[in-house]
Amino acid sequence: TKDINRLKVVLAEKKETNQQMAAEQLGKDPATVSKWCTNTIQPNVETLVEIAKCLNVEIQDLFWPIKDKE
Repeated sequence: TKDINRLKVVLAEKKETNQQMAAEQLGKDPATVSKWCTNTIQPNVETLVEIAKCLNVEIQDLFWPIKDKE
């Protein structure tokens, strides 16, 4: 599978763990956030907006550039 989101990278840059973000800021199951970080599943658009707000980043920062995927 191709990596679509950069959530794991952004979390590392922000020095957050996926469990911290899930439990404290989003109220999501840490296992779900882990699957997002490994690109096993993708969060929906509304959740991506929440993630971007929680991490204080632009939503596009959560995705790998399309041009890098070609």
